[in-house]
Amino acid sequence: MDGQPLRFDTKIAVLLRDDLAPWQRLNVTSFLVSGLGSQVPEVIGAPYEDADGVAYLPMFRQPVLVFEATKEVLRAAHTRVLSRALPRAVFTADLFSTGNDTDNRAAVRAVPTADLDLVGLAVYGPKGGVDKVVKGARMHP
Repeated sequence: MDGQPLRFDTKIAVLLRDDLAPWQRLNVTSFLVSGLGSQVPEVIGAPYEDADGVAYLPMFRQPVLVFEATKEVLRAAHTRVLSRALPRAVFTADLFSTGNDTDNRAAVRAVPTADLDLVGLAVYGPKGGVDKVVKGARMHP
């Protein structure tokens, strides 16, 4: 590498509803990005290794930008991400009251798309497309 920063033509963004408690923001972000990493292999870089040869798991190869927005902006972002068919993950308010993966999926499946009580959304794709999805949101403080 010639010392120049690597620029990505893609973006990973997480959009959180602005009324979440701090622990909820962290929990939702963690769950959402795990969905992207499992289904979009190009977002994952190579494994890490320290100077002693101890191996560590690979992580995202690019930054994850975290945004916050009102419930209305989050709903509009959800509509936009669906219309663009970008890889996405959702987290609904119902998931705070479930205790396992099976119940999480059942809670989302039980609600029509237009009625989902969204608290978080993760999206991956071309920079311009992701920027349009999160339009109206602000960077998380």
